[in-house]
Parts: sequence; C-alpha cells; structure tokens
Amino acid sequence: MKLDVEGLSLSGMTVVVVEDDETLRTLLVDILVELGAACEAFGYAEDALIHLMGLKGECSLMVVDHGVPGSIKGMEFISMAHEKWPGLPAILTSGYQLDASQVTPPVTYLFKPWSLDELTVAIEQALPKQGQHSTQSSRASLPGRF
Repeated sequence: MKLDVEGLSLSGMTVVVVEDDETLRTLLVDILVELGAACEAFGYAEDALIHLMGLKGECSLMVVDHGVPGSIKGMEFISMAHEKWPGLPAILTSGYQLDASQVTPPVTYLFKPWSLDELTVAIEQALPKQGQHSTQSSRASLPGRF
C-alpha cells in the first residue's frame, strides 16, 4: 500500500493499536506505518495495558476499539492509561454509537466504518498541534470504508 496523505507525518511517533478484528488491526497498522509511525498492535486491552506500562520509550498516540473482548473495554483502557500519562492522545473507535458521557476528553471519537479521510482527521484532532507538520486539508482518497 502506498499512501500519499499530504501534510500528515507520524515519523518518529509510536502508536499503540487495540483492535480485536484482525483485518482491521492489520489495516490500521499498515496505514500508520505508511505514515511513518512505529506500531504495537493488540487484540485485547489487557495485553496492550501490560505493554504500555512496561514501555521504555514514549507512546505518542493510542487507537483503541471500544468493543474489544476481555474485561477491559476501550474507554476504560484509555482512562487507565491517562491515570499514568494524562493527556496522552487517544482515538476511540466503535461501530456502536456511544453516549457523549462515555467519551471523555482528550479522546477523539471515530465511528466505524471509517474512511481514510476520517481516520486522518481523527489523527490530526488527537495529536497536539506541534506534532503535526501541516494542517492542510488535502487528503488521499481510498474507495470504501474500513
């Protein structure tokens, strides 16, 4: 896959992905790596939390599905991570409409199915302004939704 998402680079960033759907998890990682990020991907929030707590470097962004299997759901995982790293940028995804009270700042909500354009906008909204190389609105378009 070759993406040309003008104005968005994740070079030097580490992203933790939590998504139980293997196809979608692989697609997310492929997109993020193509944008320059290093990724660690997990199917369960518990595994991702263990990884995050033992991380030697920094995590720049989390992309987390709310409906992952296991005892820890997506927003709960993000809240736990925010206890140790307040303000860590996070994108919460879900195929179900969530109540606004379930998605607490500084979390960006991304409804499934999402397009590349929508993912790009969510990344730009989630990351601090200094982490963005540009705020240009020109985006690559891929057919379909993921």
